[in-house]
Amino acid sequence: MKSLLWSAILVATVIVSSCQAPMPEVPIDEAGLIPIPKSISSTGKGFLLNSEAAIQYKGNGNKLETIANYLASRISPATGFEMPVSQNFGNIILEQTSGEASEAYQLKVDENEVKITSTTEAGIFYGVQTFLQLFPTEIESSSVESVDWVVPTGSIQDEPEFEYRGSMLDVARHFISIEDVKHYIDQMAKFKFNYLHLHLTDDQGWRIEIKSWPKLTEIGGSTEVGGGKGGFYTQEEYKEIVVYAAEHFITVVPEVDMPGHTNAALASYGELNPGVNLPDGDVSTMVEGKIDFDILDRNPVPAELYSGIEVGFSTLATNKEQTYQFVEDVIREISEITPGPYFHIGGDESHVTEKPDYIYFVERVQELVQKYGKINVGWDEIATSKLLPGTIAQFWAEEENAKLTKEQGNKILMSPAKRAYLDMQYDSTTRIGLHWAAYIDLKDSYSWDPSTYTEGINKFDILGVEAPLWTETVTNRADIEYMTYPRLAAIAEVAWSPSNLRSWEDFQRRIAIQGKRWDINKIGFYRSPQVNW
Repeated sequence: MKSLLWSAILVATVIVSSCQAPMPEVPIDEAGLIPIPKSISSTGKGFLLNSEAAIQYKGNGNKLETIANYLASRISPATGFEMPVSQNFGNIILEQTSGEASEAYQLKVDENEVKITSTTEAGIFYGVQTFLQLFPTEIESSSVESVDWVVPTGSIQDEPEFEYRGSMLDVARHFISIEDVKHYIDQMAKFKFNYLHLHLTDDQGWRIEIKSWPKLTEIGGSTEVGGGKGGFYTQEEYKEIVVYAAEHFITVVPEVDMPGHTNAALASYGELNPGVNLPDGDVSTMVEGKIDFDILDRNPVPAELYSGIEVGFSTLATNKEQTYQFVEDVIREISEITPGPYFHIGGDESHVTEKPDYIYFVERVQELVQKYGKINVGWDEIATSKLLPGTIAQFWAEEENAKLTKEQGNKILMSPAKRAYLDMQYDSTTRIGLHWAAYIDLKDSYSWDPSTYTEGINKFDILGVEAPLWTETVTNRADIEYMTYPRLAAIAEVAWSPSNLRSWEDFQRRIAIQGKRWDINKIGFYRSPQVNW
């Protein structure tokens, strides 16, 4: 009898042991999380995901089921597990709790269960991104991998430093397809960005359909840098981008750059030109020996299409009422299909616009944006005019303009070209990109603090951080990936994580882990020599 009893105990022990999760490769506080969370504590064990796993969502949010299905879609391909989603059961729990709305989230992992809680759906979505980064890197695979899917146990408390965490994609210099914009959104979401700024118009192209001014896309959308065929988004296609971004908790900020950077519009509608275009020998516009400007306004000559990369040579006519009717029509049509709060009016590098005319234009256009229920955003030059309360100035070049913004009681969006511009070359050997601001390698993108970057500007004055990708030399998805990664991940941490928690040495370790994920996803990132990939 004793031998039988001991045999039974031995079998039971083996069964229990076989159900225990293997130890994780690294504890939760040493995982390659980007951006680094605010607080991490480890219990040193592992949660083993298996074929019985399921996702449960709790709460009243309309998007909770969508988030749960998103998580399932990210886990299933590599694991081969079905990952059912329901409100009734599951050992991976997404719960929206009551309380003050916040992007903060809590992630708790023990040996039996994973639980992500937040007072908002956005917070739960960010917690999901962190949870996914705790898996072995093979979770990124699109086919089944033979891996122990062990997640380290512990708890994470997290919230962002800045409410606005964005990236700008210039679709005007080179047209970027809907598919590639969506791909960019996919990558932004993984690092908890929440704003996508689309630079929709410039000298080289007009990329958004305006139904009341159809030549903007018919003519202005017909080219790009280098003389390519260009392209544009119909309003339905633009709405598709907006919806896709919203599904990833990213808000689209449309930009129509003006009064400069407007050659595509001037080529489409000559009446927006400020210049006098009087054909040789034409006396029909002469009245008592003087030019009749009213006739000239009715018979303008459009600008030539432009496919170079120079800046500062174009301007709308700031003294024509027709210009402001044009601007209002554009703002109205885009605002109607943009649910987000912001409308970007550009305002940079208007070198040929007389200063008093520039100020008059910016102040008048601000009123039009506000008329259609949007908050103005503009490049830092707009701070030289009188800003409406709530208008945001995007600092890219002139520190004095940032200070002028603060003096007027307005917030600043930090995009210093020497740190945050993704189109700058990494070094002199970089195959594409420019370097007029600086060469920016990974450490340069990472090692700065928005709250101390400009003297006199502190955290209270800053709305957030944005990393712009201009596309003078960027032509396709491969170029976007090469210039964006790994620097976009660095900017993500600058925008999300407190500066006292950020360490370049630790980031070097964590970004190398992200590099393995990018390799699996076939993202052609720049392998900075500053990192041991």
